Amino acid sequence: MTKISKAATASAVVDIGQILRSFTNDMICRTVSGKCPRDDRQKRIFQELANETSLLLGGFDIEEYFPVVARVGLVGKMMCVKAERLKKRWDELLEELINDHENDDHSCNLISDQNDEDFVDILLTVRQEYGFTREHVKAILQDVFFGGIDTSALILEFTIAELMQRPRLLKKLQDEVRACIPKGQKIVSEVDINNMAYLRAVIKEGIRLHPVAPVLAPHISMDDCNIDGYMIPSGTRVLVNVWAIGRDPRFWEDAEEFVPERFIDSMSGAAANVNFRGNDYQYLPFGSGRRMCPGMNFGIAVVEIMLANLMWKFDWTLPPGTEIDMSEVFGLSVHRKEKLLLVPKQHE
Repeated sequence: MTKISKAATASAVVDIGQILRSFTNDMICRTVSGKCPRDDRQKRIFQELANETSLLLGGFDIEEYFPVVARVGLVGKMMCVKAERLKKRWDELLEELINDHENDDHSCNLISDQNDEDFVDILLTVRQEYGFTREHVKAILQDVFFGGIDTSALILEFTIAELMQRPRLLKKLQDEVRACIPKGQKIVSEVDINNMAYLRAVIKEGIRLHPVAPVLAPHISMDDCNIDGYMIPSGTRVLVNVWAIGRDPRFWEDAEEFVPERFIDSMSGAAANVNFRGNDYQYLPFGSGRRMCPGMNFGIAVVEIMLANLMWKFDWTLPPGTEIDMSEVFGLSVHRKEKLLLVPKQHE
């Protein structure tokens, strides 16, 4: 918020995506280790590792399309070298983090927020009870960092981009947020969010159109089953395309349009009772069942609080002579092709 306030004072352009990624990076670090990186170098390391891992896992692999290339093995060897290099960097970073907690050494290059137990402390406390090895602990931590750093920032960036193209909806959201915040309050809290129905509808609609993971993690069918006349043998790998489901006109009126009102009861929204929990199969941004995204609640809470604060404290405009390009880059997660550049103005 400080960076945005400085930019607002100078009427400067900000890369909102970069600011959001920095914010979510700090949030994940505080949650996992109870601390946040002190310098930009450490922030870059976390971000680089998450980006490089995403590119490796979600990138194009020619051997999957041309099996004859796999016989040569050159591409596969290159992929293995990259994977080993990434694994080593993750391992060094997580070893340092675990050692810091085991030794209770708070003199490293991190700023401690409080003395309460963090996620690493909890994992180390229960590892004997659940039979966790050191490698198990590192694998869990890697999943949390990798899965959490980009996702919330991407949801926010796409949602704000949609709002900037619709000034009426942007003002409607700002009016709701500002009406819910008592005068003199410094920051929007979780308690305030409970009264912001339109904010939650905006976020749901943003995620419907722009799910961070366009295809859910692969699943395997445990038994033979028949779905809509199609026979699915046991052992079949199943990929769920949530991007296509969220834009299916059979389930969504004006499926390609950004219409938050569809999620609001008082406006007779067709999807008013639809939620994130995987009970509604036309809306599965976080999956469903036992293996749905474990970080869903935390991620949504981060998005709600950040969006509310951005809408409450600032008015937003595009730089003169510019338009928003909504082109997407597909991979393991969906990113915007172009930066989202905006001019903030402090709200009086």
